[in-house]
Amino acid sequence: MRHSLLVRLVASSVLIAVCSIVATAWLAVRNTSGEIRHQQGQTLARDARINDALLGYAASHPRWDGVEETVRALARQSDQRVALATEGGTRIADSAAGRPPLPARPSAVVDPLAVDVSLVPGAATDRIDARAVGPFRLPEPERMRLRKDVDAQAACLRRERQRATVVVGPGGRAYLRREGGPTTPAPGTASSRPPIGAPSGQGPSTPRATSAALAAFTTPAVALLRPSGGEAGGLAGGAATRLVATAATMNPAPPANPVEEPQQPGTEPGKPTGRLEDRSTVTTQRTVLPAPPSPGSPPCSSDVPGPTATEKRALSRLAALVRQCHGRRVEVWLDETGTPAAPASAAECLATARRTQLKPYVAPAALLYIGSPEDRTPTLDPYGIAGVTAVILALAVGVSVLVATRLVRPVRAVTAAARRMRAGDGSARVMVRDKGEVGELSAAFNEMSEHLDRMERQRKAMVSDVSHELRTPLSNIRGWLEAAQDGVAELDPALTASLVEEATLLQHIVDDLQQLALADVGKLRLHPEPVDVADLVEQIATVHRPAAEAAELALTVEVTGHPCLDADPVRLRQAVGNLLANAVRYTPAGGRVSLRADTDGDDVLIEVADTGPGIAAEHLPYVFDRFWRAEKSRSRQTGGSGLGLAVVRQLAEAHGGSAAARSEPGQGATFILRLPRTTEIA
Repeated sequence: MRHSLLVRLVASSVLIAVCSIVATAWLAVRNTSGEIRHQQGQTLARDARINDALLGYAASHPRWDGVEETVRALARQSDQRVALATEGGTRIADSAAGRPPLPARPSAVVDPLAVDVSLVPGAATDRIDARAVGPFRLPEPERMRLRKDVDAQAACLRRERQRATVVVGPGGRAYLRREGGPTTPAPGTASSRPPIGAPSGQGPSTPRATSAALAAFTTPAVALLRPSGGEAGGLAGGAATRLVATAATMNPAPPANPVEEPQQPGTEPGKPTGRLEDRSTVTTQRTVLPAPPSPGSPPCSSDVPGPTATEKRALSRLAALVRQCHGRRVEVWLDETGTPAAPASAAECLATARRTQLKPYVAPAALLYIGSPEDRTPTLDPYGIAGVTAVILALAVGVSVLVATRLVRPVRAVTAAARRMRAGDGSARVMVRDKGEVGELSAAFNEMSEHLDRMERQRKAMVSDVSHELRTPLSNIRGWLEAAQDGVAELDPALTASLVEEATLLQHIVDDLQQLALADVGKLRLHPEPVDVADLVEQIATVHRPAAEAAELALTVEVTGHPCLDADPVRLRQAVGNLLANAVRYTPAGGRVSLRADTDGDDVLIEVADTGPGIAAEHLPYVFDRFWRAEKSRSRQTGGSGLGLAVVRQLAEAHGGSAAARSEPGQGATFILRLPRTTEIA
């Protein structure tokens, strides 16, 4: 089976199909996996943006009553359905028309008091949204007062060639962030300027000293101010850094000194940016540009503006909640951004107290749904891939079997025809209608079959003709010898001459057959030498002129130029002599036989023309075949053995030339030898 063409074709097709399927599946899995990861990343970023916007709304509103417009704007921006529902499943807001069912699983929980750190990277350790300030949000008069103080400090820094940024915290407290200049400690670090409310010039102090300084506006269990050194200083510094990006917006009065307002790229000053923004979450930063210092001006004050009345009340309530949780007195203070802080040992109680204090000021937790119920994360179905692979493989096998069967069918037909030919059926043919390579193979086989059949018929005819040609002279010789032996005929000179003529004819037939056999096997020996064609044709004409005169024919010789060639003169005389003898034999009395020689390019042409009866058009292709005669009776009176012209063609081809004939019935015939020419003889 492994040598079967059908099996090999099918196996090759299946192998190619399997390789193609594997390569295609690998590419599809690779591209699909990458696309899935890309879509998941985009989905996560989209969900984070929506969640952050809704967290900002929840941090600044005690209820969800007015969130419908925000939800619709987020849905337009993200081109996704956005819906909010309570933890009990009650729908709060939905951007989809017709209120279709909510998705099976929520995308996130929007709770400003318990932020989802997977959607808000870098969130505070207490998971409270920085925009949730509650009672620490300053009223407009207090904001303006603090802003005026900070702007004055910024103007002083400008005179000292220092750069600083005025930043507004989430509750509306303005504070100063330095960006270089003299080595002045930054707020919230050791050796920093005094904390909020400390007397001018006071350095870092202990908690006891700080509490004493603030006893006028705080309870014994609450410290409104905290020096920035130690563990609390690190907490305040971290909070200040975090709130730069999440500080609340305020509209301060114009500062006393010129400042720069940052502008969003691609927008014009004073125009909205076109993005959905919660106005309580936009940071206002004013960069103070350095200016030359004024000679004799006093050094800039490093005092941080003290707590406002609003902050004192809120911080007092927060301290009471922390003490209730912790069980003992705990210091609670505000960093320069207005964010409550406490020692690390009371961090959990501070977070719990802050949630309790902020709960009335923020919206309750809500479930966030993004997308439609039909949304599914794209996955790869292994069973589907296996099914498609099986279908493709089955189709490949089926098509391969069909094509292979059609290809093998004509091959089998050729094989069957060849076996019939071997069995002796010369009419074996292949009937194939295909026009491609298989059709060409079938046509070539049919041509070969026809040629072999024709050669076989010629072989059988030649055997018959040879036996006939040999039997006639042998019968004559045997008959006359038996008659002489029996005394019926006298062996006189005339009978002897007749017997010699029959023996000579027999010898000629044998010699012709031998020459043809040698030519067939390529062993016909030639002895080429320079030959003057003019002398050659004149010699041949001289030999046959007596026979022509006896037949009352006119024999003429015409030579153009001086043609010459390298040839065997004996074989060439034999070939031209055979043509001239046939012309003399078949031309009736009173006719004319012409022997002409000429050049045609690099060839020499020798023509023998007569005015005999001519040759029919259907007989011309066979005149050079062995033993072929138009007259099938093979009478000696009407022709010879039928080997003369076959010998002529073999001798011409042995010299590298060819033999041809042209004729029209009733107008004679012309036989042409075309032989390669060499140099002319001078």
